[in-house]
Amino acid sequence: MATLLFRKPRVESVAEPRSAIIDIGSNSIRLVVYEGPRRLPAILFNEKVMAGLGRGLAANGAIDAAAMRSAVEALARFAAVTHRMKIDELQVVATAAVRDASNGGELLRVARDLGLDVTLLSGEEEAIAAGHGVLSAIPDANGIVADLGGGSLELVRVGGGELGERVSFPLGVLRVAAIRAKGGNALDRRLAKLVEDAGWKGRGRDLPLYLVGGSWRALARLDMHLNGYPLPIIHQYAMTRESVLRTGRTIAHSERGKLRSVPGMSSSRVPMLADAAVLLGALLKRLGSDVTIASAYGLREGLLYGALDAQTRREDPLIVATREEGKREGRFPEHGDLLNTWIEPLFADEPVELARLRHAACLLADVGWRANPEFRAERGVEIALHGNWVAIDGWGRAILAQTLSASLAGHSEPNELLLSLAPEADLRRAVKWGLAMRLGQRMSAGLAGPLKQSRLADDGQKLALHLDDAALYGETVQKRHAALAAQLGREAVLVA
Repeated sequence: MATLLFRKPRVESVAEPRSAIIDIGSNSIRLVVYEGPRRLPAILFNEKVMAGLGRGLAANGAIDAAAMRSAVEALARFAAVTHRMKIDELQVVATAAVRDASNGGELLRVARDLGLDVTLLSGEEEAIAAGHGVLSAIPDANGIVADLGGGSLELVRVGGGELGERVSFPLGVLRVAAIRAKGGNALDRRLAKLVEDAGWKGRGRDLPLYLVGGSWRALARLDMHLNGYPLPIIHQYAMTRESVLRTGRTIAHSERGKLRSVPGMSSSRVPMLADAAVLLGALLKRLGSDVTIASAYGLREGLLYGALDAQTRREDPLIVATREEGKREGRFPEHGDLLNTWIEPLFADEPVELARLRHAACLLADVGWRANPEFRAERGVEIALHGNWVAIDGWGRAILAQTLSASLAGHSEPNELLLSLAPEADLRRAVKWGLAMRLGQRMSAGLAGPLKQSRLADDGQKLALHLDDAALYGETVQKRHAALAAQLGREAVLVA
């Protein structure tokens, strides 16, 4: 007799809203499609075409024929792609090249014929979007944002989560070569006059310069390579003025083929590296800044951030992103927040910056479960170090990685890579977080109830685990309790 199998009705998943931006820049035209939390949506699709609309502006003030053809082809493809992707909200913006070119209106008409409603941003609107982009990914940014495009350079003061004064200069990377060709210090003189006339001379003293734009990200990529930086993550990578000048000298004496061989280097950016380096060195000199910080987020992300309400803007983007990752990759969606609350009493005296990293680690606590048991720790470390996180630097990534290594496999010794990114004392603290998480996960079996109905208490001598049901205190739980107690220099005690 055949056995009847009763299946639950299939529940169709609800698609998350998708938004997209087509950015018609002076150097490239790019389509980016986003999906996920409004505070920090994930990039679903990203494609760019190096059309070079700003190439001919310095010579004749117009977009040349080849660049126009390339732009029209790109817009036609992007219009077709966004239509088929069923985008909920599409923004199309154009910047300096289209704004300044004598034939920019021709490209706008083509876009309208393709069904694309283009917003032509002013220089001030570009600066606002760039500033918002940096704040979206580095909420505590305090300095000057410098957005280098193909046709213009925008500066905007940021601090306290707000935008200050801003200015736009017609000095994009595609215009620099023609100025430098005049010889001598033509570029430095031109920049000095622009900065002084705008009242920005010396405004960057004691403040970092946040770098936005593909050419400056490529410069940071090369500096990372030259310095042997162990993480291939540009966002929040810092360079001193001396490092910028040194990298500029390296570019001047290197063949382009050698520069193209740098891992992760976009070959289309190599011809502009020298101009970008010289311009950055001159800008640091005129503003008085000594440190730069690269931002992977700029105009496009700033447009999304600028449309958010104040409450959503205040959300911590690292916590938003790690919570979303935990939901997608973990087994117990609510577990991370509960786990953080459960272990928090042991670390109540920690500063806010460490507390948020501990919270992020708890949200990622279960991301390695799909991996082979022998490689769960490696999976957690890889996600911590290379995940698409923002509002976190290399130091923070190393602490996340050490925490997950201890949580997923009990590893308590920092490795050489992590020690190159963070002090040993900070990594030792992360081990304690990880072992506390490891205990909470095993004791609770991933369930909310046991975490809510139990607690840890540290009186300086004993680490007490209070349980309402002693049956939960199995052999493995006992071992993990003892391991945490030993790391804290305490005696493990059960209170049931």
